[in-house]
Amino acid sequence: MAAFSYKVGLQNVGSFQVAGKPWTTGSVDCRTGDTGVAQIDFPQVTSWVVISNLDSADTNLRIGFSNAGVLGSAAAGNRYLEINSTNNSGPIRLDLKVTQLFLSGSDNCSVVAGLTGIDVNTIDFQTNNSPDGQNWSGSSGVG
Repeated sequence: MAAFSYKVGLQNVGSFQVAGKPWTTGSVDCRTGDTGVAQIDFPQVTSWVVISNLDSADTNLRIGFSNAGVLGSAAAGNRYLEINSTNNSGPIRLDLKVTQLFLSGSDNCSVVAGLTGIDVNTIDFQTNNSPDGQNWSGSSGVG
């Protein structure tokens, strides 16, 4: 009889059924740096993410899964979603397994996430269609 090994991983349902370990950051200025994009790196794969736009000037917040996607470059297309700070379009909850988020536009946003027990270093991103080895990107349709 073959031994069955049950372990934490991307295809492990139990990793996503249990309550996530809380992770949060606030007062993120997405207008800093060379490109005006804030990169959020999670220590484990997320089960869900809630993003709020608290911008003081009512500027839209772009949310994407790669730097090129959130910038809307010609090569990557506009691969982002937007939330406004005053028209009741946020906060938004995304039930996604991600290791990074890219945010642009807002001078003040917050991110809350539920983390799984899946460590980022255990994922082979090359197998999961990531050209830079950090997140799901490119040929997966997220820029």
